[in-house]
Amino acid sequence: MHAIVHDSYGPPETLRVREVPDPRADEHTVLVRVRAAGVNRGDVLAAEGIPYATRLTTGLLRPSRPRLGADVAGVVAEVGSAVADLKPGDPVAGWADGAFAESAVARPEVLVRKPTNLTFEQAAALPTAAVAAWQALRTAGPLIAGRHVLVLGASGGVGTFAVQLARALGAEVTGVASTRNLGLVRSTGAHHVLDYTREDVTATEGRYDLVVDLVGREPLLAARRVLRPGGTYVVIGGQNPRSLTGAGRFVRAAVLSPWVRQRLRPLFATQDRTALGEVASLVEAGRVLPVIDATYDLRDAPDALRYVAAGHARGRVVLTT
Repeated sequence: MHAIVHDSYGPPETLRVREVPDPRADEHTVLVRVRAAGVNRGDVLAAEGIPYATRLTTGLLRPSRPRLGADVAGVVAEVGSAVADLKPGDPVAGWADGAFAESAVARPEVLVRKPTNLTFEQAAALPTAAVAAWQALRTAGPLIAGRHVLVLGASGGVGTFAVQLARALGAEVTGVASTRNLGLVRSTGAHHVLDYTREDVTATEGRYDLVVDLVGREPLLAARRVLRPGGTYVVIGGQNPRSLTGAGRFVRAAVLSPWVRQRLRPLFATQDRTALGEVASLVEAGRVLPVIDATYDLRDAPDALRYVAAGHARGRVVLTT
């Protein structure tokens, strides 16, 4: 089969399409014929081997696992003998090992049935971005209807899901984006939009119950003042990947939180089948829909990763096989 591989750390140009042996499912896994794979910022960082501390587990000088990609949508082709809830022919979405390929092995506990109203391309846009948005909104506990949520970076892959999910959960949503993306943010359901190129997002004090920060543009001490007392500020983006750990903003949030009236919470998004299932239910109910900016053929994966690395994607970027 064909797969995207990287034999050394570097920019997207170092990636290669290569024929590799077909993977096989073991007793506890399934083989998925990949129809589409979502491209995440994390894939770009993995290709470059940054933050540098990650090389302690991925290989110090060169990648110990040359395959890339995690978000997957496809059809189950082979099932391990210990797998009970999936069978060949089932359309699924979730996470797999080396999803940038024509086939990939996945653990059934991180797969869900593909929503029936989505294409494979749309389903591949869900896993990491939608679950990160869901986990961010749930960091403050159950999001009670009527709460006011601010999404910084509302036009990106996670942001477009955060706006839709917050609205579906009954929140009043304000989305922040650049001028050219305000229409997109409105179309995803934001009640209010702010143009960060023309307005000071931190100017209004004590307005929001929850802030989901996907960009890290504002200093935490200034940004947290937009929260009401007892509000929660969730830090997802804004890290400096070209550092040892890439977690400086996370650390600052954790250190500062005990000394202010608001809660500052770093979020390390995780693969979560339950959360993905909740999102899939909202998708099937017509309350959430993936926003796809661009679709690339598998062979053009370097171009797709380069586009994501530039930071201007409106919604998600997807590879198709």
